[in-house]
Amino acid sequence: MSKLDEKIAAYTAESKKLGLSLDDAFIAKVTKGMGPSIYNPDSETIAASDPEELKRVKQNFLIKKLGLKDGPDLDKALEEVITTIGKSNKNKYRVLVYALLAKKFKKESVYQ
Repeated sequence: MSKLDEKIAAYTAESKKLGLSLDDAFIAKVTKGMGPSIYNPDSETIAASDPEELKRVKQNFLIKKLGLKDGPDLDKALEEVITTIGKSNKNKYRVLVYALLAKKFKKESVYQ
């Protein structure tokens, strides 16, 4: 099994454990879209308690990647996704956060 396949399997298992309604194929697409960042423990997860980190997710993913307009709805969606994954869950995998956000805003086509 390749390192990429191992990561996809880990994210899929975490998604199932948390009861997230994410398609395995979609998780795989988001994982591939992350590139080498998934192999760096620091960039693989999101520090939800760091306002700068959340600002980067909003700016670089929601606005740049998904093409959404800045506004309070983006902050609210990010907060909802973090709550869904679990604020006390230290494994807030970036892949799962991005997948949930893309699904929430119906932007799955970005990964087609």
